[in-house]
Amino acid sequence: DHVYGMYKKSLNKLAELQIKGHNLVDYSKCLTNSEFGKQAIMADLLYFKYYFLDALGKPYDKQKLIDDFEALSNYLSHTEHKYFMFRDFQSRNIMVDDKEEVHFIDYQGGMNGAPQYDVASLLWQARANLNQEWKESLLEDYMDSFEQIAGKPLNREVFRSQYHGYVLIRLLQVLGAYGFRGLFERKAQFLTSIPLALSNIKWFMEHHNVGISVPTFKQVLDICVSDAIIEQFTPIQATDETPLVVTISSFSYKKGIPVDASENGGGFVFDMRGILNPGRFDDYKKLSGLDKSVKDFLEQRTKMSNFLNSVFDIVDISVSNYIERGFASLAVNFGCTGGQHRSVYAAEALARHLKNKFKVKIELTHTNTDNWMR
Repeated sequence: DHVYGMYKKSLNKLAELQIKGHNLVDYSKCLTNSEFGKQAIMADLLYFKYYFLDALGKPYDKQKLIDDFEALSNYLSHTEHKYFMFRDFQSRNIMVDDKEEVHFIDYQGGMNGAPQYDVASLLWQARANLNQEWKESLLEDYMDSFEQIAGKPLNREVFRSQYHGYVLIRLLQVLGAYGFRGLFERKAQFLTSIPLALSNIKWFMEHHNVGISVPTFKQVLDICVSDAIIEQFTPIQATDETPLVVTISSFSYKKGIPVDASENGGGFVFDMRGILNPGRFDDYKKLSGLDKSVKDFLEQRTKMSNFLNSVFDIVDISVSNYIERGFASLAVNFGCTGGQHRSVYAAEALARHLKNKFKVKIELTHTNTDNWMR
């Protein structure tokens, strides 16, 4: 199979990078930590705790959980093998050229650490959803490559045991990232990834252990992967048969609010004029909310993110309800003075959000483009 072959080739190159790179890298110059040791493992576990677990608001024994974190960190940090660790080895960081050779990018966060972590990162990537047969077979292929390049045999039983521990660490680090980006920064593409990550962890827990006893940690994970929690993070989504079309428009208040062509008689209208206007500055007057510099201005110098998070909360309620009830139309309008900067940015942002979260059909229109300053 071609895809399997590319995974195998990537893991072979990974082993080469880890072993040969280890002899070339000056770890004192690492960007974050020089070593993925006990403290770094604890940091990943606490990242999961603060940005996902605590956000659930469920009771648990905090001290006993920290004790289990300490025990697991100690166990995994005393690994027999430490080489160059890529740190974020996933499919989007693997480039394939026209000769089908693989190349790696985005390893600036690399450090000295356990090689199992990188293998876990690739094989357990939630959106890749590799079947278990492939995961097991590719792990064997990787260990074959590792032994060949290192020139010495592995204790495969110990290697596998610690590999499973690193699988869990990686899955929880990713879940923490989804929690931070989704629950705190309110980015829909990360929210919709949470059920996938939870299902991945649930399957892992049902079929593997991490090599040591961590009872409170296991109780906490059982809460996280319960059907109720997974359902909580699984939004209703549109299908090909869903009739709903969300019409999103940007407009200029000088030209008036767009007319809703459906039978609803109107929809949401959000006034963006309370957000600092980039159009007041010469550098942005002839640009629009589609341009990167305007986007940067709105994201970094205004309260646009706060405004849109509130918009998302309001509109999400209606979209979810309309999908469930089989309604066909919802209109959302964003207005500003000229219909060129703030309203355009907001309309684009909502369209992305709804598409990512609900997979709903979108009709996006910027109604005042003919009057934009150019």
